[in-house]
Amino acid sequence: MINQLDLRRLSYGMRLVSAYLLIAFSTQGAYGADLPQRRPADTLEQRVIACVACHGKENRAVRDAYYPRIAGKPAGYLYNQLLNFRDGRRRSPAMTYFADNLPDDYLREIATYFAAQHLPYPPPPAGNAPKPVIERGRELVTAGDAANGIPACAACHGDSLTGVNPSIPGLIGLPRDYVNAQFGAWRIGARRAAAPDCMAEIARRLSAADVTAVSAYLATAPVPDNALPAGKAARTLPLECGSVAQTRAQP
Repeated sequence: MINQLDLRRLSYGMRLVSAYLLIAFSTQGAYGADLPQRRPADTLEQRVIACVACHGKENRAVRDAYYPRIAGKPAGYLYNQLLNFRDGRRRSPAMTYFADNLPDDYLREIATYFAAQHLPYPPPPAGNAPKPVIERGRELVTAGDAANGIPACAACHGDSLTGVNPSIPGLIGLPRDYVNAQFGAWRIGARRAAAPDCMAEIARRLSAADVTAVSAYLATAPVPDNALPAGKAARTLPLECGSVAQTRAQP
């Protein structure tokens, strides 16, 4: 039970709070105009801070297996991946949460923003794979393996492996673990694209040893100084890819 002393203390405390609120509201009009505006500007750059927190900022190109570089990737490719995360063709709780319920036009705007960010690549890490493995990776990347129906990576991703506009990503400079993880995801169906899914087909044709060789070569290959996606494919693609056709059909 509350006694008289407690009631007086409570009443006194409430009066202090009331007085403080009265002073605060009465002075807001007089001094509010002089207070600095702390609300951030409503710009796309401000909105994509959540993306930059994981994928890197300023001149830092991320080499983490879970957070690949997105700066400078073709806009059509980035847009397709955002759609895939949103619509369940790729699995990532963080990316699905980010893209869920966002309309197509907004996702395209985000993709266009990051496609225009051309940041320098860091030097490739020192590789520890044996030379025969690196050489096998180089052969697969540049020439393919006709006997096993494996086209060269360069046949689609460009001779310089920096990608092809509007929808084929660059491969050079990707972390080895990231490349391994994506091939595994394609193989088991955890990553999918618009049909026909050409990368899923290639992943099924590659042996585990060949995947290791390709990822080892890509991770240690030097990045060209002007690492920009090519304007168009230099040759006819060796496989039909639904993502490429889908991007061409988009406005």
